[in-house]
Amino acid sequence: MHRKARAVAISAIMLSQLPTHSQTAFDLQGHRGCRGLMPENTIPAMIRALQLGVSTLEMDVVISRDSQVVVSHDPYMNAEFCLRPDGSPIERLEEREFRLYGMDYAEIARWDVGSKPYAKYPEQRRMATHKPRLEDLIDSVEQYARTAGLPPPHYNIETKCRPAGDGVLHPDPGSFLRLLIQVVIRKKINSRTTIQSFDIRTLQIMHETHPHMQASLLVEASDKAGMEGRLAELGFTPAVFSPAWQLVTPELVKACHDRGVRIIPWTVNESSEMERLRSMGVDGLITDYPDRFPRVK
Repeated sequence: MHRKARAVAISAIMLSQLPTHSQTAFDLQGHRGCRGLMPENTIPAMIRALQLGVSTLEMDVVISRDSQVVVSHDPYMNAEFCLRPDGSPIERLEEREFRLYGMDYAEIARWDVGSKPYAKYPEQRRMATHKPRLEDLIDSVEQYARTAGLPPPHYNIETKCRPAGDGVLHPDPGSFLRLLIQVVIRKKINSRTTIQSFDIRTLQIMHETHPHMQASLLVEASDKAGMEGRLAELGFTPAVFSPAWQLVTPELVKACHDRGVRIIPWTVNESSEMERLRSMGVDGLITDYPDRFPRVK
């Protein structure tokens, strides 16, 4: 598609300050696209997830040395599935030498993240592919959705930052969020985007600077504070509470709904567990395998 035609198509998407997710529709989210089936956090993984019927593309982002927003879970090149530009592997002990925050995007893009067999996900299709910039991924999936006659996708974007990584693995959370929001607004997807994080600093800053953006609080499986404790720590009520699936109980679902918060657990990979959680009343789920989701009979 020519640049002018693409710009016209994107500009046709209305910029509402309110979320467009239906409060009643079940939100099936493809984790890192569909990590169980395609190389994670890549454009092919996102397009395959759309083909499998997800409503939301879940992904992670980091920041490169030249301030590009890059779609990647790890802040470095993961030895399990990344290959150097010459095709050679790296060892686990040396992977942290290849920090993405210490590399310009042009260098990052030369690494192959899809050809090496990934032992944890034997169903993954192998292909030569790379870590994309967020803006390039958005352009590709938006164009695919239009061409395929699909609804515009929603995006659930995690900021991969922690206090210990400031200045080493990523910029400070304010700078990180500013770069991310710039892309979201420039691509006119803010009404279809949720920003999620385990790092409450990101969400707190966003609540102050962009209060109409949807926030999702991620919670680890080891959490002991509970929903009320985590929300008290956060300091405001987010649109979504996103716990590890093992934490979900009927009581937690009710507590979220009583607060007007949607509950979307991660990462749910067994069909029986998906069915069980859906029967509890969760508002959606995040999965590596969208193809395993039990469709409404």
